[in-house]
Amino acid sequence: MAHRTREVPVEGTCRPGFEGVRNAFVDNFANHGELGASLCVVVRGEVAVDLGGGWSDAACTVPWRRDALVNFFSVGKAFAALCLARLVAGGSIGVEDPVCRHWPEFGAAGKEAVSVADLLSHRAGLPAVRRRLPPGAMFDHGSMCAELAGQAPWWPPGTAHGYHTNTFGFLVAELFRRVDGRSLGTALREDLAGPLGADVHIGLPEALHPRVSEFFWPGYAPAEAEPAGLGDAELMEYNAYFNPSGLSGAGCVNTAAWRSAEIPSTNGHGTARGVARLYEALAAGGVLGGVDVLDAATIAAFSAERSSGTDLVLHRPSRFGLGFQLTQPERPLGPGAGSFGHFGAGGSLGFCDPGAGVAFGYVINTMGPRWQNPRNRALIDALYGCLAERS
Repeated sequence: MAHRTREVPVEGTCRPGFEGVRNAFVDNFANHGELGASLCVVVRGEVAVDLGGGWSDAACTVPWRRDALVNFFSVGKAFAALCLARLVAGGSIGVEDPVCRHWPEFGAAGKEAVSVADLLSHRAGLPAVRRRLPPGAMFDHGSMCAELAGQAPWWPPGTAHGYHTNTFGFLVAELFRRVDGRSLGTALREDLAGPLGADVHIGLPEALHPRVSEFFWPGYAPAEAEPAGLGDAELMEYNAYFNPSGLSGAGCVNTAAWRSAEIPSTNGHGTARGVARLYEALAAGGVLGGVDVLDAATIAAFSAERSSGTDLVLHRPSRFGLGFQLTQPERPLGPGAGSFGHFGAGGSLGFCDPGAGVAFGYVINTMGPRWQNPRNRALIDALYGCLAERS
């Protein structure tokens, strides 16, 4: 691609002692196929790295803007969990409550005992809608939730875990709405992003659409019908990503309809600074700039391990708290045992390491490896290398 042979524009700041992170950021463009990206790292309340670089177009003619908004995919799952965690902290819902206590229709088809914790830790057995849905159905929140509420789980809830790739956001958002009365995107804006000055959104206002960088997704949108001859497990995995066909964003990620909708698992938009700002609050114990985000006890409860081992959807190890991904040897969030956050498709990432006082936000505009991404891994390794040298 052109960006590998042209000098890549990079703007922003890097505090002394963190030059290794800047070097890794620049190297991602030269050696790891980066197109456009922003990175923000806060260490014990001070912005150590705030960089943007590359290009906003595939032809590499429009330089990337550090304040560009970009779809960060599953990074938004953590923010959905954070909104629900605030309801738990306020006492209006408990993590061991059966979901159907707050959402009665959910108790159908053998799901009456599914707890809020099961749902948040990917143990509810609902990673996909079974009945084939028409294209665009993911824009109808009510219909998606009705399908999930009415169907039987793919496995006995609570007995195993499997990544609820796209359904997680619908399930958490509907549970939140049943308890709070607002949409989850509205609560994120009013209670967290707005007061903190964090440029993150689930349901992007139309006025902000001009700031969005196009996301470059290779390949084509999947077929409207699932492939023939799939067994039950294969159908579950296929539907988790592609029922309806554009559920994961393929074929529609750059449309106004996608940007405006509230699909919390998948279509959150933001800047690296915005992602890091929310995690800065969690790294600081839940209070930042006079804003009470979450109490320390609830942070500890949501970042404690609830699921670990082989994932029934991903077929590899995964590790979850209540909505947050936890650090694991196969995909570490640095050396700190208490690090938690969430990766997004293509390599975007937000996490914090409370022990080291680190908050990390990274957003990109092109799809990279989804599992062990060399771009975010290089940035994490460089960051902790710099911290080790400073200690």
